[in-house]
Amino acid sequence: MLFNISNFLCADENAAVAPWIAKSFPVAKIIIMCVLAVLAILMIVLVCMQKSNENGVSAISGQSDTFYNRNKGTTLQGKIKILTIIDAVLILVLCIIFLILNTIYPAA
Repeated sequence: MLFNISNFLCADENAAVAPWIAKSFPVAKIIIMCVLAVLAILMIVLVCMQKSNENGVSAISGQSDTFYNRNKGTTLQGKIKILTIIDAVLILVLCIIFLILNTIYPAA
C-alpha cells in the first residue's frame, strides 16, 4: 500500500467547512499568482541588470582577496545579487504555498 500525499492533504469532502473559508481560497490563489507574476518579472529585470563575470579565473590567480571583493555586498552589484537571491526564495516559497492550496482545494 503506497502512501498518497493527496489523500493526506485534501480536505474531507464530508467535513463541514465554513463558507468564508471555502470562498477565500480561490481569491488567495489569484493573489498568489499575481504576486508570482510580478516576482518573475522582477527576477528577469534583476538578472538582466547583473554584470557578467568575464574574468572567471580570478580564483585561480589569487586575485579574489582584494578590497573590492571584501566589500562586494555594499556595492550596487552586490545589492542586486542579494535582491536576486531574496526574489528567488520568495518565488520558491510562494510556489510551495500555491501547490499546497491547489492540493487541498482543487479547482472545481
